[in-house]
Amino acid sequence: MTPRSKSSGSRDLKVRVKTGKGRKLSSKLWLERQLNDPYVARAKREGMRSRAAYKLMEIDDKARFLKKGARVLDLGAAPGGWAQVAAKRVHAPEQGRVVGIDLLDIDPLPGVEFTQLDFLDSAAPDKLKAMLGGPADVVLSDMAANATGHRRTDHIKIVALVEAAAEFAREVLAPGGVFLAKVIQGGTEGILLADLKRDFTTVKHVKPLASRADSAELYLLATGFRGQGISGTIG
Repeated sequence: MTPRSKSSGSRDLKVRVKTGKGRKLSSKLWLERQLNDPYVARAKREGMRSRAAYKLMEIDDKARFLKKGARVLDLGAAPGGWAQVAAKRVHAPEQGRVVGIDLLDIDPLPGVEFTQLDFLDSAAPDKLKAMLGGPADVVLSDMAANATGHRRTDHIKIVALVEAAAEFAREVLAPGGVFLAKVIQGGTEGILLADLKRDFTTVKHVKPLASRADSAELYLLATGFRGQGISGTIG
């Protein structure tokens, strides 16, 4: 695993990974992408839990919903990049509160309370509400379903997760609250969008620069929660 040199003699800093015995091409390409990703390098340099932290930073820099003193719920929180950003921006735990849930165990993080539990477990809603200690101001969802390799099946699983997150957000959000969720292109159609437009002032798709250009992921940002039966707009 070494940098290659250009024929001119100047150094090409892009790391290439050899295809070793037993290593799949997909694994090789993923590793190369990680090693050459500026956001991965930046996360290591700045002590962030993941490159995904910069996606949330960029979105919040524009929308400014992670306000001092806010209560934030992070669904699909592992390894903690989004919660790390949220805790700093809402000044948790001194003023704000950040709660995260994931199937995976997450290393402790100052200002954040994590629980290891399946969000779809019947016990999850009541536990999260108790941990929040009051209405949420922001619900974040970076949840992703395990890929099966079958595009249609994976699409359905992702949509189902977003719908579940949105339903729970409507249960716990305070008036004026914000819902931000990862989706895929074409993955937030029909009933879900209609429901969100009804319950939030504005609903739009955003794709931060930190989201890889070749990725189909988008983020759905719904702001101004105002309950059932009120029309909204989508951009």
